[in-house]
Amino acid sequence: MTNVPSITLNDGASIPQLGFGVYQVPPEDTAATVQQALEVGYRHIDTAEMYQNEKGVGEGIRNSGIAREDVFVTSKLNNGFHKPDDARRAFDQTLKALGFDYVDLFLIHWPLPTLYDGDYVSTWKALEEFKKDGRARSIGVSNFQVPHLEKLAQETDTVPAVNQIEVHPYFANNEVRAYGKEHSIATEAWSPIAQGKVLDDPVITRIAEATGKSPAQVVLRWHIQRGDIVFPKSVTLQRIKDNFALFDFELGDEDVDAISALDNGESGRIGPNPDTFDYVP
Repeated sequence: MTNVPSITLNDGASIPQLGFGVYQVPPEDTAATVQQALEVGYRHIDTAEMYQNEKGVGEGIRNSGIAREDVFVTSKLNNGFHKPDDARRAFDQTLKALGFDYVDLFLIHWPLPTLYDGDYVSTWKALEEFKKDGRARSIGVSNFQVPHLEKLAQETDTVPAVNQIEVHPYFANNEVRAYGKEHSIATEAWSPIAQGKVLDDPVITRIAEATGKSPAQVVLRWHIQRGDIVFPKSVTLQRIKDNFALFDFELGDEDVDAISALDNGESGRIGPNPDTFDYVP
């Protein structure tokens, strides 16, 4: 079994640096896909209320026969439930859907800067309750920009354990990552291969040929060496295996720098801009 490195969060919890994401995995396929990932060796599963597949995540973990405490499970608050009472009800539903009495990490999915009068602070205080009563072992945020994080720091008592943000070679998101590093907020990288857009890049393919690895493995390894937490998603068993095979090689400093130089700044972003994104499903 490959030993996946763990990162110690600012609250003392330990999170596997490599996980398995279930974004866009159909609910009816989630249990079997999660079970496959666990059989490969993953011990970190990332889901969300918005994905509508939390139930399958719980089923997949139970069907695997692996003890609950040996799998790190993350979920996220859906965008329509930022008001504290709504957040409490939604969190209860997450635990019910998963079939667990706790999650390892629970996140605010998006800051929603203009909905609810831009009030994500009261939402965060509800998450503080979940941490205090032990039903969320750690709490964090997703898609928060520096001003959003600064507002939490000014008005609440708990520093987010993680910030899950878009990060890939074409959009390094350096300002947010730097703020996180300065304040001991771990960075989780979603869309780590830019939905496949970086895999044909000449720099990536050159390094892949030189290392004998796939372009996806090279990019994921770049994330690992920079300290990002990643959770690639696939429903194909061979790709699930390939995405796990990141720890039998290393990139040289020149290769890491060459990939980092692909950053296009804000123009490289492929997902919504958190400063304006106010989507409620």
